[in-house]
Formats: sequence, structure tokens, C-alpha cells
Amino acid sequence: MKQKPPIEVPPQVLAAVKETAKDGKLSCLRAHQLAAELGVAPRIVGAACDQLGIRIVACQLGCF
Repeated sequence: MKQKPPIEVPPQVLAAVKETAKDGKLSCLRAHQLAAELGVAPRIVGAACDQLGIRIVACQLGCF
């Protein structure tokens, strides 16, 4: 299996995710809203969560 290259996350996205997450968790809906507010793709917010050790909860697709 091929390893995907890491996604570069802008510092402002990392800061916003860190500020928005509560108890190390961020809802899927809030992650999508945050991505729209910041003008980035949801996967960038997801990568920020990964880098910060924040779990995405209440997934709209039931994946997490």
C-alpha cells in the first residue's frame, strides 16, 4: 500500500481547530463549518485534527 504524503496545514487552521475543539474532540458538523469559515477543504481541517490529536466525533456518515 502506498503511503500518502502528509497534508500541509496552515498555522491559522491549526490554531482555529485547537481553539474550537472541546476536550480533544470536534464534531464532524463543526469541522465542516470551520472549513467553510476558513476557506479550506474539510480534509485540511481533518489533517489539522490528526496533527493535534483531536478526535472527530458525531460523524455525519457514521465513520468515526
